[in-house]
Amino acid sequence: MDFLMSGLAACGACVFTNPLEVVKTRMQLQGELKAPGTYQRHYRNVFHAFITIGKVDGLAALQKGLAPALLYQFLMNGIRLGTYGLVESGGYLHTAEGNLSHSRSAAAGAMAGAMGAYVGSPIYMVKTHLQAQAASDIAVGHQYKHQVFPPQSWKVALAAAMVSGIAVVLAMTPFDVASTRLYNQPTDAQGKGLMYRGILDALLQTARTEGILGMYKGIGASYFRLGPHTILSLFFWDQLRSLYYMYTK
Repeated sequence: MDFLMSGLAACGACVFTNPLEVVKTRMQLQGELKAPGTYQRHYRNVFHAFITIGKVDGLAALQKGLAPALLYQFLMNGIRLGTYGLVESGGYLHTAEGNLSHSRSAAAGAMAGAMGAYVGSPIYMVKTHLQAQAASDIAVGHQYKHQVFPPQSWKVALAAAMVSGIAVVLAMTPFDVASTRLYNQPTDAQGKGLMYRGILDALLQTARTEGILGMYKGIGASYFRLGPHTILSLFFWDQLRSLYYMYTK
């Protein structure tokens, strides 16, 4: 659970911070190995870079490399924070007297960070290549021509569903947990629930007794179900409509 929660939390943040990562990548590649004043500055500062990229490459370009960025964040932070959490829960950060050892904490953090960086490095490279891609007017650095998915591919829809699924499961899982428990609770002879009075009561009781994390039980299963379910539903709907119009016209 430590690995999963850490990875999902990082993915949720990445959706909002990826545009800044695109800007950062472009600005870091600008003027590569050239003396100051000998190259054209396409991006004068952060705000100018935002405007320039949005105007020339389009607003969607501010989310370039989002797919590998999400995978990178999920793996890197999942491994980094998850490993540290396991070490901490195992009691390895404390001395025999029960005191927190700063040297052990630093060593555990360094080890977890190195593991996450090692696993995530290849994905980070792909992310950088995609984020550097730009129109020739504002291109900086070497321009790789990677294409994550072919145009009109079902993989594009699946990736979009998985990305949007992050926000959906974060917002809806508490209500899903509450509804599951409401449906499953025992009832009296009149059919009245014996554990919860309603959805708000179920949410409050869960948060009070199990904590905030208790309201997110099953979030991993919800997330990995949502993306495929959405794309498969739309795919079957589109195919059924095509068949219907084919045989009725």
